[in-house]
Amino acid sequence: MCEDDHGSGTGNTLARRALFVSGAAAALTLGSVSFSQGTPAEAAPGTETKTVRGTLPTGSPDFVYLPVEIPHGVRELRVSYTYERPPVPAGTAGNALDIGVFDQRGTELGGKGFRGWSGGARTEFFVRADDATPGYIPGPVKAGTWHIALGPYTVSPQGLAYEITITLSYGEPGEVVTPVYPPERAKGRGRAWYRGDCHLHTWYSDGRRTPTEIAALARAAGLDFINSSDHNTHSSHAHWADQAGDDLLIMVGEEVTTRNGHVLALGTDPGTFVDWRYRARDNRFGKFARQIRRAGGLVVPAHPHATCVGCNWKFGFAEADAVEVWNGTYSPEDEVALADWDGMLVASVRERKGEGDEGRGWIPAMGNSDTHRDPDPVGVPQTVVLADDLTREAIQAGLRAGRSYVAESKSVSLTFTASGPKGEHADIGGRLKVSGDAPVTVRLEVSGAPRCTVRFVTDQGVLFTSAVLPVAGTGVVEWRTTAQYAAYVRAEVRHEAVLAPLPGALAAFTNPIFLGR
Repeated sequence: MCEDDHGSGTGNTLARRALFVSGAAAALTLGSVSFSQGTPAEAAPGTETKTVRGTLPTGSPDFVYLPVEIPHGVRELRVSYTYERPPVPAGTAGNALDIGVFDQRGTELGGKGFRGWSGGARTEFFVRADDATPGYIPGPVKAGTWHIALGPYTVSPQGLAYEITITLSYGEPGEVVTPVYPPERAKGRGRAWYRGDCHLHTWYSDGRRTPTEIAALARAAGLDFINSSDHNTHSSHAHWADQAGDDLLIMVGEEVTTRNGHVLALGTDPGTFVDWRYRARDNRFGKFARQIRRAGGLVVPAHPHATCVGCNWKFGFAEADAVEVWNGTYSPEDEVALADWDGMLVASVRERKGEGDEGRGWIPAMGNSDTHRDPDPVGVPQTVVLADDLTREAIQAGLRAGRSYVAESKSVSLTFTASGPKGEHADIGGRLKVSGDAPVTVRLEVSGAPRCTVRFVTDQGVLFTSAVLPVAGTGVVEWRTTAQYAAYVRAEVRHEAVLAPLPGALAAFTNPIFLGR
């Protein structure tokens, strides 16, 4: 139940809660909190504070909204909250409560009312015209019904007891700041291989680094481009411009963090907000995937086999432009994601079963660091993409076409090609157009991978494994096949195995080259 410490008579009890479904996950709306007009006599000069308490039971909806009636003349809204974390039996989820806010324009899914989200990373936030807590959008605090959004991520068997304190400051609003965004072009080297990391978190969500620190680490990691991807907010977009330069292209986006998986909105138009308040069963993801593309971005499911609550990808891959197969330090989760992606490659080249059956297109793979804080490294791994120039459009075109490979660091470089008997040639992401029985030579040049082995993987599986590369880490590996025998070939560079017969961790891998007409 809920109660108001200041006796405003809002009647926030369980009996008056409204449960509704509005084309998204079920949500709960509590009774509203009201404030008086102007500066009340009982409060400190220029401020007014109210506190609300309540308990959410196990099985609560994904989102709980607390309406707050904002009067005219408010300069700043400030909210703080706490909740109980009672001990729970082993194997049982404890309490975790996220928070955000929507303004007087409402909480409609995909609407314009979003003003910020910090998830569980902060215990308080403020919003005013000239500034806001990282994760929140500066702007006037206009009169009307605002909604504090609570996300009971997990609820213990004892329930989730919370306390929310809301403070309004009255007075003249500050000057609204016009956002400045990073340019869509860096100097570049023309058509070349460019290194990037497109999954990075700052203190504008649950990261602990500033954009300045991220940009410095990106340069040190040898990156040419990065993409911001804070959870469920675009608030960082206006804070990257002074970090971009001729040597570093900075794209902006969002990690759309739903209860059924996470997806990168990669390189969207600055200022684009993508809603996350839905599950796979709500059949709403397609709408927001199309929004990402309309905003110039790519749709990239992130860490699809992660084991954290709500992290495993359950929306399917029909809308994906690419998939993040390698996330951070290589792990068993990545090994499963790699195998799953390879299975999708096999499906994409399946034999046509009847007239008009064209199959489906293939989905390129990429890798990113998903860095949050020290000691998480930036650029481990990194996606190396062949692009016509160092621009947002060209980098995205290369990623979408699969002209890329993934490397564990700037030290690792690959050149992967396939050639036919009459001078036919194809590079990563391309197709070698030869007859089914024509001899094909696959060639991989490696540097920066000491004592690693090379594996060539086809639709049949691993068909060739090289000897161990020398300590210098450089080498050339060739293999011969036909399009009849291998519908595609991709390369993996692996470290020595720690536990045989399991393969060693990846040092690098490529997108495929398809064989045959």
